[in-house]
Amino acid sequence: MLSGAHLALSELTKSNLLGRLRAEYGKREGQTVSNVWSLVSRLVFCRGLGGVVAGGEIGWAMSAFEKPQIIAHIQKGLNYTVFDCKWVPCSAKFVTMGNFARGTGVIQLYEIQHGDLKLLREIEKAKPIKCGTFGAASLQQRYLATGDFGGNLHIWNLEAPETPVYSVKGHKEIINTIDGIGGLGIGEGAPEIVTGSRDGTVKVWDPRQKHDPVANMEAVQGENKRDCWTVAFGNAYNQEERVVCAGYDNGDIKLFDLRNMSLRWETNIKNGVCSLEFDRKDISMNKLVATSLEGKFHVFDMRTQHPTKGFASVSEKAHKSTVWQVRHLPQNRELFLTAGGAGSLHLWKYEYPIQRSKKDSEGVEMGVAGSVSLLQNVTLSTQPISSLDWSPDKRGLCICSSFDQTVRVLIVTKLHKI
Repeated sequence: MLSGAHLALSELTKSNLLGRLRAEYGKREGQTVSNVWSLVSRLVFCRGLGGVVAGGEIGWAMSAFEKPQIIAHIQKGLNYTVFDCKWVPCSAKFVTMGNFARGTGVIQLYEIQHGDLKLLREIEKAKPIKCGTFGAASLQQRYLATGDFGGNLHIWNLEAPETPVYSVKGHKEIINTIDGIGGLGIGEGAPEIVTGSRDGTVKVWDPRQKHDPVANMEAVQGENKRDCWTVAFGNAYNQEERVVCAGYDNGDIKLFDLRNMSLRWETNIKNGVCSLEFDRKDISMNKLVATSLEGKFHVFDMRTQHPTKGFASVSEKAHKSTVWQVRHLPQNRELFLTAGGAGSLHLWKYEYPIQRSKKDSEGVEMGVAGSVSLLQNVTLSTQPISSLDWSPDKRGLCICSSFDQTVRVLIVTKLHKI
């Protein structure tokens, strides 16, 4: 029974504990009975946690309380399938995108008010909407770019969403994935949008240029076209440099250099690539996380590229099913969340090695991979978590959507202490 901050221990219990602790610690040089008894006073909660624990285990029990916690702050059931959700920059608002059972697309705009979600706007469109990004929009306009099941790329003004401010038939089949750069003050250079499609192509669009993409990456004639599942911008640290990384259903990862219009690097991780993200878009390439089917993810150190071995990487078996998404914390690039097919979220921390590069037997520089550690995990749903987005403005605030037709606002605590 707890009394204030301490357990009310019986005299017999005190005697037993004192005997055990004296036997454990009394052999150490300079250890007195009073020192030993001070250890007894540390047994706050421990009895309530299901038994008496000795010194080393006490430290473990306390550290468990110091870990970040993932808390479902608000959850809301929806009447449609949600494919993607994104925070509206510089606000407490977010958008959800998906499709109604009748086959039409929907965008909903929500705002967090007094611990609840208020629906501000609902926009229904002809085609189901698969993905969206604010990455190429200015902070003043905050236009949303979306890709739909018909292969259309649209850019919407959410204040006047009747007709898109930009529209192009970008692909022959569904646009699976989209990313933006050059807006929101993130990344040097022109605002651009990249889309990846089931038709096997990856295209880069400049919203200021109508109809035609500024870059088109597709299989050469005679090669099989693979379904592109995920794309990500990176390396946009000056006006000239920019890369696009694309992941495909056969496990291929391809890194395209947009400055030289060339394929810079490619690898295969043996399972379909579900999500790719650089830890930061607007710095010289640092790390890339790739998630896949079969529950694995890979972290590539992108600082040192070996001519034949490519980039060093570390892999981790994270979930018991597909890892659908990865998102790095905007305020700390070493922390990232992965979302699983069994409705779980895992929070990870990347640790750099002592040296990030070394020379191989021929004297050529090659990268050295670090390690990842699991900080926290939680199961939120019985269905896959299909999308995930950190708030760029409030550390620890996060939204996710899942195929149980639910959107959740999450709070991840104690991130400033890591």
